[in-house]
Amino acid sequence: MSAAAQEFLVNAIAKSSDLEHRALIQRGMLSYDAAVVKGKLRFSDWEAARDRCAAVKAEGIANLGRLLIEFERRITQRGGHVHWAENAGQANEYVVELARARNVKTVVKSKSMVTEEIHLGAALEKNGITVWETDLGEFIVQLRREPPYHIVTPAMHLSRRQIADLFRDKLGEDVKDADPGRLVAAARVALRRAFFAAEMGISGANFLVADSGMVAISTNEGNGRLTTTIPRIHVVVAGIEKVIPRMSDLAALWPVLATSGTGQPITTYSTLIRGPRSAGENDGPEEFHVVLVDNGRTELLANPETEEVLKCIRCGACLNICPIFRHVGGHTYGTIYPGPIGSIYTPRTKDLSEWGHLSYACSICTACKGVCPVKIDLPKQLLLTRRDFISGRNVKAAERAGFAAFRWVTASGGRFQLMGWLGRKAVAAVNAFGLSGTALDPMRAWTKYRSPMKFPKKSFRGWWRDNGNR
Repeated sequence: MSAAAQEFLVNAIAKSSDLEHRALIQRGMLSYDAAVVKGKLRFSDWEAARDRCAAVKAEGIANLGRLLIEFERRITQRGGHVHWAENAGQANEYVVELARARNVKTVVKSKSMVTEEIHLGAALEKNGITVWETDLGEFIVQLRREPPYHIVTPAMHLSRRQIADLFRDKLGEDVKDADPGRLVAAARVALRRAFFAAEMGISGANFLVADSGMVAISTNEGNGRLTTTIPRIHVVVAGIEKVIPRMSDLAALWPVLATSGTGQPITTYSTLIRGPRSAGENDGPEEFHVVLVDNGRTELLANPETEEVLKCIRCGACLNICPIFRHVGGHTYGTIYPGPIGSIYTPRTKDLSEWGHLSYACSICTACKGVCPVKIDLPKQLLLTRRDFISGRNVKAAERAGFAAFRWVTASGGRFQLMGWLGRKAVAAVNAFGLSGTALDPMRAWTKYRSPMKFPKKSFRGWWRDNGNR
């Protein structure tokens, strides 16, 4: 078992036993569920909207190379710069070197999962550059020196009282009644100073629009627009899978993303950015850079079985519906992308032998498939990840032998019937001799915590043979 797998099991036990934590998550999820149900009613045909979004993303992935080159051409025509990064190291190196060359001392960041994925903030801080996360949830977890808990709501695991205590300790703001308005005001005071001190703003991108060369950003706070307009340098860091063919595609993607992510009809701020400030414009950056990050994405693209994973628009819907996530929480996964999508994405783009255990953090209830706005077959992808994990001989020999024996037995009706008969006789003998729960008990994993099972006199096959035609 890998170190990551051991850590997952320990944290899962701790979090699933933490009733306060589970109550916080449940409260957030109930509110989310109600909002999404209401949000879907605004669509005349929700399934048709999902179909449209799935088709747009599939088209983008099928034509990824051509669309990215078109996007790059339009950005550079307007004076922007595009850098292609094969991995996290190359992406971080470009941004760090740019900051050092421009004598940047302070950076403000709007919410971006890909910058969390490549640990850009840590790379900048290592080089003496102060980094401020300006999304409120990201700001809170940054103060706690921990990663985001959730793709969309980074601090959903914290109560208002915990946040008030944090602000008192870190910001010197004593919000005694934990009033949400006062908490937001306290954060705003600190962040406004950062906005006007920063020489560089860094954002992610929800979509990269190829036909117009624009970056589309969706936020619910004004921090996104402040990050991208006030500093003299704006750097967009985006995964290559974010590209879509046409501006008109946003008409479907933006409202579906908002409804799946938070239940809103549209996010509060839907922003389009096309490059640096032009002559005669009053705001916007003097320099505009886009870093296109691969970091394992082309590995997914190269495999016809896994390329659909790149359709993900990071809405968090699969996390919110997942019963495992609701019990163990986001940090338990040990990766930036938790929940069903993270249990596929992380093993595929990092190290399957180290992270393949995440694909087992799933009951295959298939709820995630039903809520994915771009119709990724998440249960299938989880099973494929399990298959490849097993094929890599990442499980114990005894477990492989056990499953091989199970496959042999179940491949024949006669063998299955015979082994069922032998199993019933063996358990009956164990119970008759008082050996239940001992090493000789084949049901000891069950009887360790439960009473011994009483088997019926007939198997279901025998009962059906005698009574099935009645």
